[in-house]
Amino acid sequence: MAIERYTSGKRQFNWFNLFMVVCMSFGSMSYGYSASIIATTLSQPAFLTYMGLDTRGNATSLISTMNGLYQVGGFLGVFSVSFFTDKYGRKVAIAVCAAICIFSAALLAGSVNPAMFIVFRFTSGAGAFMILSAVPIWMNEVVPPRDRGLLVDIHGAALLFGYMISIWIGYGFYHLESPHAWRAPLAFQALPPLILLCLLPLMPESPRFLLMKDRYEEAEKQLKRLHTPEEAAHELQQISNQMRVDRTLPSSYWIMLKKPSYRKRVLIALGTTCGIQFSGILVINNYGPILYASLGYDVPKQLVLLGGWITLAFGCGCLGVFIIDRMPRPKLIGLGIAGCMVCLIVEAALVANFADSTNAPALKAAVAAFYVYVVFYEMCLDGTQFAYLGELFPTHLRAKGELVSWLVRKKGFADIFVTGMNIGVAGICLMNIIWLQAAPTAFDNIGWKFYLCFIIPGSLAAVGIFLFFPDTWGVPLEEVAAIFGDVDELYAGNENDEIEMAKAKKSSATHIEAVG
Repeated sequence: MAIERYTSGKRQFNWFNLFMVVCMSFGSMSYGYSASIIATTLSQPAFLTYMGLDTRGNATSLISTMNGLYQVGGFLGVFSVSFFTDKYGRKVAIAVCAAICIFSAALLAGSVNPAMFIVFRFTSGAGAFMILSAVPIWMNEVVPPRDRGLLVDIHGAALLFGYMISIWIGYGFYHLESPHAWRAPLAFQALPPLILLCLLPLMPESPRFLLMKDRYEEAEKQLKRLHTPEEAAHELQQISNQMRVDRTLPSSYWIMLKKPSYRKRVLIALGTTCGIQFSGILVINNYGPILYASLGYDVPKQLVLLGGWITLAFGCGCLGVFIIDRMPRPKLIGLGIAGCMVCLIVEAALVANFADSTNAPALKAAVAAFYVYVVFYEMCLDGTQFAYLGELFPTHLRAKGELVSWLVRKKGFADIFVTGMNIGVAGICLMNIIWLQAAPTAFDNIGWKFYLCFIIPGSLAAVGIFLFFPDTWGVPLEEVAAIFGDVDELYAGNENDEIEMAKAKKSSATHIEAVG
């Protein structure tokens, strides 16, 4: 069945769209800073001495746990996001995530022993991955379809900005001669979520959430803030109509596994994020100093190389904003993973042959391979995955679904919810629990062969995504169901709706003429 798509004759983009996405990207920055600050913290001699990691026999295990439990916290935390997004709204969910990030940052900075540090790395991971999930949900639901990729990719650029400033702040405090120099960079991670909490009152609530709660007038008001009058009138009618259908559809976690088309979306979401994580990005980021140390560089040089790598990543992430809407999502993701795999093949070959040598050109080439790698990752993958995840699921599953309801009912607790976006973000956490927990031991014992754990599955993922994954580029969120064969879930329309639509367009045209 062909879908007749409405296209506004007016400009969808307006400057308020950009302003609100940039403001909300402080949440994205919160995740980026929180996830990356551990790299410089583990390179701080003052931190290693204070925590006894320079003398403990189990130091490698403790370092692995500091990274691994952060991801475990994220994996568990993302499944609570939908409770807040569905019950109280997208903005409230983001506020809760920001508060957890602030709380965790304060207690990480005040840690007095490895046990306390590990506990609050866990809560920090929960808050960071919750906000990583909540912000793109909001972004996807408020930006216009035509500019959705460009605007949502600002989320990815903001993540990278958080990565970048964490590295340079960590590098700056490395030169401070104090046994507590490591605390300030950890405390600084509270600043982006604090700024976000101050800006949240200025941000609109998702019109889709408002219509889910039958707050029609508020939704209409927000849509008029977000889009041109003609586009706002159309979206209001389209979303309202689709909501009538969505309310009749099951939204439990079980149905996401039982119904073939929903199951396909779940597998695509997990396949996308897990495939991208096979690139090994967080291993390179979090253990960058260890990797550069294996190539013979001292600590100051390790931090400079890591800072340069992250700065290049930020620049490429900004360029990625202008690339994301130039080609189909799966093609872009497949090409990006393939480019990363080529770089890791070169890296593995160089490390295998020259890691213990004094061959300066070969060692510099190994560093260059990491730098070329991050160009592919940031221009093709980082922001694209969040736009793609937000587009895969319909509204009633994007921010709603029951998780293990039988278990929580037996225990007498309230229902726990999972979102379509959360499934993808949980995939990121799950993969990184494996990689980050194993990496220190793997590099110590098998060296360059650990890269094969990324290269082989990553290459297969690149081919699979490129050839077989569906494209959602430019498709209105209310029409995604047709891609997966759920045409029966699309609002069919009737004569009365067509009359109302005509009235809305006429009203919009009158308004435009009056303003113009």
